[in-house]
Amino acid sequence: MNKTKREAIFARFEQANPKPTTELEYASVFQLLIAVILSAQATDKSVNLATRALFKSHGTPKKMLALGVTGLTPYIKTIGLFRTKAKNVIATCQALVEQHNNEVPRSREALEALPGVGRKTANVVLNTAFGEPTMAVDTHIYRVSNRTGIAPGKTVLAVEKALEKFVPAQYQLNAHHWLILHGRYVCMARTPKCEVCAIADLCEYKPKDKTTAKKTAAKKVIKKAIKKVTKKVLKITSKKLTA
Repeated sequence: MNKTKREAIFARFEQANPKPTTELEYASVFQLLIAVILSAQATDKSVNLATRALFKSHGTPKKMLALGVTGLTPYIKTIGLFRTKAKNVIATCQALVEQHNNEVPRSREALEALPGVGRKTANVVLNTAFGEPTMAVDTHIYRVSNRTGIAPGKTVLAVEKALEKFVPAQYQLNAHHWLILHGRYVCMARTPKCEVCAIADLCEYKPKDKTTAKKTAAKKVIKKAIKKVTKKVLKITSKKLTA
């Protein structure tokens, strides 16, 4: 994909949604950090349902730390991997209280040193809370970047670096929000909504028609069946030879 196409794509994203942001609910940088930790392998909707009550009564590092793992667990038990996340959240709260004066650090290194915080989580916080043009690549952004041709890459880090390289400077601050929303609601994994996509004419994805898709699926079934039969034949032959 060339520079002109990329600029046109992000110009359309901006026109449609001038001020995109995360769908996670929060009232402070600390609450954003906790929400992002909890959102790993979970939907924003499920996290919001859990954190509304949690943040209302325990919305600071000290208050949440006072809950302990046992006290925190009931608030987040509807979220996937809640046991591990409860331990990480309490450990992070302890680190914030003891090492960072109850404040969320602004450096990547300090953020990634917190329990349960990886590169993607750090990028979300740096971008959404501190206004840095970072690219938090999740499954949606990885898919959209590769499928459209905006920033192809074989790994999450490769896509992140490609986005940093290819996204025009004026769009970098909001790029990851536009891409995640596009992937979540339009450029979906199994059935991308190309017919309503605002960038369909600029996208390099070539959707398969139903006939092609059926033929591909049939070939896979046949290939699997042949493999299974061949395995059985080899097994029978082997027994006869050793008899």
